[in-house]
Amino acid sequence: MISRQQLIEQIKLKKSFLCVGLDTDIEKIPSFLLDYPDPVLEFNKRIIDATEDLCIAYKPNSAFYECRGISGLQSLIDTCKYLPKNCLSIIDAKRGDMGNTSEMYAKTFFDEAASGMNFDAITVSPYMGHDAVTPYLKYPDKWIILLALTSSAGSKDFQYLETEAGLLYEVVLQKATTWAGADRLMFVVGATKSTEFTNIRKYAPNNFLLVPGIGAQGGNLSEVCHYGMNADCGLIVNASRSIIYASKGKDFADAARHEALNLQQQMKVELEKAEII
Repeated sequence: MISRQQLIEQIKLKKSFLCVGLDTDIEKIPSFLLDYPDPVLEFNKRIIDATEDLCIAYKPNSAFYECRGISGLQSLIDTCKYLPKNCLSIIDAKRGDMGNTSEMYAKTFFDEAASGMNFDAITVSPYMGHDAVTPYLKYPDKWIILLALTSSAGSKDFQYLETEAGLLYEVVLQKATTWAGADRLMFVVGATKSTEFTNIRKYAPNNFLLVPGIGAQGGNLSEVCHYGMNADCGLIVNASRSIIYASKGKDFADAARHEALNLQQQMKVELEKAEII
């Protein structure tokens, strides 16, 4: 596991809080890779090799692998094994089911002896309550990243519903922080909700926030930092399509590095501004 302190050290060392999302679609990768035994794995390996000194985390999205059946799962297993040990490995699975089912999901993504996968963290939906979350906490060296406030247009359907204890997403934050501390628990907060970060920090001042939505989805990095950064940075900002699909040619890895470097340089400025580095 990458501990909280190790994560902070990586942020300071790399002057970055970038997560590269490996949402790898075999129909979108450069066509010359289709000649390789596992085109998706080859694509991922080249992206990782080109960016690992610029980012602190990688986040494969399980749906892009599961949809391809056995071959897709093998690509995911092999990608997990290839991920750098000094980077946080996140499986974006968004699981959220009853206790015994969650136990099996946790075993799938955390127990290498059982499945071949050993991710550091998993995204989880909290809306079935604590018994959908606590099975993951039985693995003492793993992170749980709960959905809190998403960038999707549909977030208003439920996440902003008013309750006696506040907006529903606020209730999720308040309740979840009683299940685990900031050394085990993170929250997903969409980058397009930047002005909400001040409110979120009232309930989760020390937790790391996984922030998708920078780049192709239109989130603003400076605003996210202004409203969401804490004394330890407390942000893991994800970019997927804008990095991995920066080019469809044989230079795709170099193009990915260029995009990642651009974001890393912006992050360095924000870290300096906050006097974290």
